[in-house]
Amino acid sequence: MTEQIQPVRGMNDVLPAEMAAWHAIETGARELLSGYGYQEIRVPVVERTELFKRAIGEHTDVVEKEMYTFVDQGGESLTLRPEGTAGVMRALISNGMLRGQRHKLWCAGPMFRHERPQKGRYRQFHQISVEAVGYVGPDVDIELIALCARLWRKLGLQRVRLEINSLGTAEARRAYRERLVEYLNAHHDQLDADSRRRLQGNPLRVLDSKNPEMRALIDGAPLLTEHLDPESHEHFQGVCTALEGLGIPFRVNPRLVRGLDYYSRTVFEWITDALGAQDAVCSGGRYDGLIAQLGGESTPGIGFAMGIERLVALLTQGGPCAAPSTADVYIVVSGPRASSFGLGLIERLRDELPGRRFELNLGGGNFKAQFRRADRSGAALAVIVGDDELQRGVAALKPLRRESGQSESPLSALAAAIESALAVAAAQT
Repeated sequence: MTEQIQPVRGMNDVLPAEMAAWHAIETGARELLSGYGYQEIRVPVVERTELFKRAIGEHTDVVEKEMYTFVDQGGESLTLRPEGTAGVMRALISNGMLRGQRHKLWCAGPMFRHERPQKGRYRQFHQISVEAVGYVGPDVDIELIALCARLWRKLGLQRVRLEINSLGTAEARRAYRERLVEYLNAHHDQLDADSRRRLQGNPLRVLDSKNPEMRALIDGAPLLTEHLDPESHEHFQGVCTALEGLGIPFRVNPRLVRGLDYYSRTVFEWITDALGAQDAVCSGGRYDGLIAQLGGESTPGIGFAMGIERLVALLTQGGPCAAPSTADVYIVVSGPRASSFGLGLIERLRDELPGRRFELNLGGGNFKAQFRRADRSGAALAVIVGDDELQRGVAALKPLRRESGQSESPLSALAAAIESALAVAAAQT
């Protein structure tokens, strides 16, 4: 027996039974983003490696050890995108879309990071990334957070809470970094191996350590919020005051630093206590220096990314979402003439009723087997065509979701009869 080929570790299949939750999130987000004036953009999955080194930072965990990077046949170093923002900013620069313009954009798709797979964390994962470019804020910061809060309500998610912080300007962060390094070096023997590595290249990431043995040391570290420049402090106070006015609960977390170097000023995370260690379902912040860092003209920006797999896990904790029906009408056929006739009939009905979904029984089967298939399709109505009905020029109609008798319709008036039967079925549900 030939050995089965297994999926790549950390790269999961999304099966049809799971798609209802995915569609609920994707459709809900698409509708909401459109309502807020955000336009969709699509960028490549593969980019030049240099893009992510310059955007994310060479001393971040993502660049140092998580990216899927390879050299192509032309000798160029390419990388499967580990996040969405850098690619969108590159697209704005490459296509000359800046020059004082403002953009509200979103994109969705797979991202790739070579992490240790666990529940809620995969090597191929999917994100919806939202970006607002050219806006100084803090009003746009507030709008993005309010948009997230509205999406959670739309999806019925309750165990999600907001944490925010400010990282200040690059200059303020450099001054704070010196204080932090001085503090961490004074307690060097208490640092774990990962924190010692981060201390050399990205000391702010030490504050994000998940090691419980580091908790007391981190709690005693200097606070970035106490070293903000006046303008960043005013900006952050504006965000906090507006969120209070909108009735959006939040907690200021002075240890929230985010894992990517391009963030500045406002950063935020929506977290949950329902998914174990993988508690962040949506993360974002300002990146006012990123576009200049990538070779474009200096342009402010802010965005966030939400992890679809984690939102699906939250959405389905009470049980799987109801699978959507694949058809409104299932056509049952019996007999060689009827089976052949059914192929033409269903195409005619699709022309006459373009808003309806039809499924034709394929592969034969007796009436019992065909009605089982009709029930699994979720259709509200079965249309039955046998050789006898065909000879009389009629089709039988049988409601599948309510107790009701079977009726007949001339084939010439079948489309109207179907529409009438579906309307009755919808009124009775």
